[in-house]
Amino acid sequence: MSVIEVKHVDKVYKLFDSNKARVADTLGLTKKKHYKEHFALKDMSFDVKKGECVGLIGTNGSGKSTILKIITGVLSPTHGEVTVDGRISALLELGAGFNMEYTGIENIYLNGTMLGYSNEEIDEKLDEILAFADIGDFVFQPVKTYSSGMFVRLAFAVAINIDPEILIVDEALSVGDVFFQAKCYKKFEEFKEAGKTILFVSHDLGAISKYCDRAILINKGDKVAEGTPKDMIDIYKKILVGQEPHLGSKASQAMEANEQSVKSAAQPSDDGTLWKSHYQLNPNVNEYGDGRAKIVDFAIIDENGNYTNAILKGSTFTVKSKVHFNTDINNPIFTLTFKTIKGIDVTGTNTMYEKCDVGLCKEGEEYVATFTQKMDMQGGEYLMSISCTGYDGVDFVAYNRLYDIMNITVVSSKNTVGFYDMNSQVSVERVK
Repeated sequence: MSVIEVKHVDKVYKLFDSNKARVADTLGLTKKKHYKEHFALKDMSFDVKKGECVGLIGTNGSGKSTILKIITGVLSPTHGEVTVDGRISALLELGAGFNMEYTGIENIYLNGTMLGYSNEEIDEKLDEILAFADIGDFVFQPVKTYSSGMFVRLAFAVAINIDPEILIVDEALSVGDVFFQAKCYKKFEEFKEAGKTILFVSHDLGAISKYCDRAILINKGDKVAEGTPKDMIDIYKKILVGQEPHLGSKASQAMEANEQSVKSAAQPSDDGTLWKSHYQLNPNVNEYGDGRAKIVDFAIIDENGNYTNAILKGSTFTVKSKVHFNTDINNPIFTLTFKTIKGIDVTGTNTMYEKCDVGLCKEGEEYVATFTQKMDMQGGEYLMSISCTGYDGVDFVAYNRLYDIMNITVVSSKNTVGFYDMNSQVSVERVK
């Protein structure tokens, strides 16, 4: 039984050349078309069955949030129809509908009423909401006095503790501090265990893999495919590096094309295309050095030989760094480092640590350093840095450094504490 049905939905926005053209079109003063049509969604169709947890994945601007807003009634489709059978609680824009002059308590009742609940139903849930938000006596103060952390805690607590039949989540499980995030995910798991229907949008591919029964991949307003989270993540990884499958193809066709490309890929192609052209690079990269050597290309390659910056935890991956030498340098050091998005070094190595002596690199020559390893970092987002350094006599020299040149996404369905997984083998036995 489907509780959400999306049938041939289009969402079209008019992009006007000027405000004058917008007014003229609104008032019907001209028959000439002074706008371009932007299709945020094109012929979008899918359904969600009762008790399913379905993930929506895709790049920024692909239309994920737009379709959620149409399903929840925030937006209307230009064409097509959406039917929903069940009471929805949507975590889209936390705090939307809050009155900044009202106290936390008053906003709980205001927001609950907007979600379709009576005061009596909110009374029954009030203690649970307050306990989940855990902001103490601040709940009796106007929310305009709240810190941003307290505000999102209260907004999330209201939305998550109302008892919906359908939960719709758009990137809302990463609010607050780590302890509150853990509480949010625990509540999310309780919803899943209770057999609630969940439609879930996230850039956290590990969460999609862990929680979802099925995933739908959207790109540039089109539904590319739907299937198991693993299959959809594999195709999504290709889209991230510009290897887009045929849009509008059926899931089976897309997965078949993906499997074929994996089989045929052994190493990055040597067709003159720069490896780094397959990635979205950091426009604010911190680059410096004395210029005696220059990093001219680099790549991250998964165990199937594909260019990607999304690596499955537990799999083997390779980082390549190509350096052009502008002068003779003896024993340069090639380096690789991964940091959290907050700038904390997680791990790294270099050719000196690995006792890989490069020898004399002459002017005009190019060398490629290849780092191959197993991915044991926890699921999440990291920043990669590479460099070519060395010693001029006793003095350490940075020839070329690219700090935070690109991001790497670790996809994981099981995380432990900290930054990396010890891959522990665990057993528990009863003492006789």
